[in-house]
Amino acid sequence: MLKYTSKSQSKIPNPFSPLSSIPPISALPNMPLRLAVVLAFLALAAAEDPYRFFNWNVTYGTIWPLGLPQQGILINGQFPGPNINSVTNDNIIVNVFNSLDEPFLIHWNGIQNRRNSYEDGVLGTTCPIPPGKNFTYILQMKDQIGSFSYFPSLGFHKAAGGFGGIKILSRPGIPVPFDNPADDFTVLIGDWYATNHTVLRGILDGGNKLPFPDAILINGRGQNATSFNVEQGKTYRFRICNVGLQNSLNFRIQGHKMKVVEVEGTHTLQISYSSLDIHVGQCMSVLVTADQPSQSYYIAVSSRFTTPVLLTTGFLRYSYSNSPPSGPLPGGPTVEIDWSLNQARSIRTNLTASGPRPNPQGSYHYGMINTTRTIRLASSAGQVDNKQRYAINSVSFKPADTPLKVADYFKIDGVFRVGSVSDAPSYGGVYLDTGVIGADYRTYIEIVFENDEDIVQSYHLSGYSFFVVGMDGGQWRSDSRNEYNLRDAVSRCTVQVYPKSWTAIYLALDNVGMWNLRSEFWARQYLGQQLYLRVYTPSTSLRDEYPIPRNALLCGRASGRRTRPL
Repeated sequence: MLKYTSKSQSKIPNPFSPLSSIPPISALPNMPLRLAVVLAFLALAAAEDPYRFFNWNVTYGTIWPLGLPQQGILINGQFPGPNINSVTNDNIIVNVFNSLDEPFLIHWNGIQNRRNSYEDGVLGTTCPIPPGKNFTYILQMKDQIGSFSYFPSLGFHKAAGGFGGIKILSRPGIPVPFDNPADDFTVLIGDWYATNHTVLRGILDGGNKLPFPDAILINGRGQNATSFNVEQGKTYRFRICNVGLQNSLNFRIQGHKMKVVEVEGTHTLQISYSSLDIHVGQCMSVLVTADQPSQSYYIAVSSRFTTPVLLTTGFLRYSYSNSPPSGPLPGGPTVEIDWSLNQARSIRTNLTASGPRPNPQGSYHYGMINTTRTIRLASSAGQVDNKQRYAINSVSFKPADTPLKVADYFKIDGVFRVGSVSDAPSYGGVYLDTGVIGADYRTYIEIVFENDEDIVQSYHLSGYSFFVVGMDGGQWRSDSRNEYNLRDAVSRCTVQVYPKSWTAIYLALDNVGMWNLRSEFWARQYLGQQLYLRVYTPSTSLRDEYPIPRNALLCGRASGRRTRPL
């Protein structure tokens, strides 16, 4: 098992890079050839993207987010966990030691893991890290910028912590459509239970629904416990991620406008808002200018579409001022759906801005490409064996005994069946299966999420960013396409579906692998509202997909097999 114990190590070769295929120098027949290979090796090494090393110890610990002690999951003693700060194309090496008493995985929410779904950190792709053992994730921030998060994906651990922020900055020389901010803050907001995650898990395992959450946290802290310090006249970037378990949240700062500049890796039109809806699993960046009189101001975060409304507050504190906030808390929307829908439609791509590459984001004309397939996915709730379950197209996901991607690599039969989820809802009863939809590499498809329920849904697709071309109330029909935004729809990886409504996305299947499509409402995900999208090519070229990592953990029916020769 690979271990990276020091940040002072200058280089660890990427197992997928061209360097790994160079033969030993001593095996070459003559000195000029040896010299040529050494020079080629040095040129490749110099050109390779930087490496950043992280060593994380995952433990239980006592936390006090609501003023009373409860058991949390810490990373290196921190709750929330440490940020990952990176640059486009960086290689991120994270050695995770599991000091818990049960298996553990970390999912990198929004990181595409190009050609390498083995590193995605969900149960369908990656074997869990056993208690007392470690595993080293080898990630690359390939062709990505923006604001994302990570969190534990197993055992309802997310309700105990273990989450943190991910920043991917643009490479030097790549234009960014705004000036460098005076500071760059990560703001992790989310609903929270005062109950231990094992108790919550037991409620779900018993076939029951969870009670309403107890509170909202800002960066792991409760009411009036978080503040951000600013200087008058300067502009700051706030990367806001909803890392909660179920509720959409509204974020606002008293007396200050928030200019949205980036959503999950896409630079957006720079529109200012007084408050923003951020649905569970989503991230966005805003610029805030400290242009008010020098004092402190309330930051308010409240739940949306709920009764009762949860509310928490923090502070924006101006330097050189001891004045407390004055006046009432900034008001925000509560149950208004049209308000949220209209705001979502207003957040669009900045077509002239660069993304991770220098070319403008609008140079990819997604609306001019014909889709070859439409997949309609409808959520539902029901009982199976007198226990609560949730489903997509009537299939409630049942985890297999072996990660689906690992079984696919070793060609182990009987673990899953491609096509076990249909392309359209049947509206039949809920039943258990290991749901997998098959799709061909390099096709261009349309997915329509249909929500006939009375709650806001939020869906995430691993490995991809997709264009949110439309959303509206009522039933989706083929002529709903007349409403699509085929010019400047935002590209992101997590999207909401409003009650009794639909949301449509366009998706270019350019990333081979086994990718999790799931509800970000975590109890629903845990009880089956998820599936896997198997993007397949018969090619075995490294240009299309990497082989299984050499250090991959093997479990279930893959136990005892070998990954690859070292």
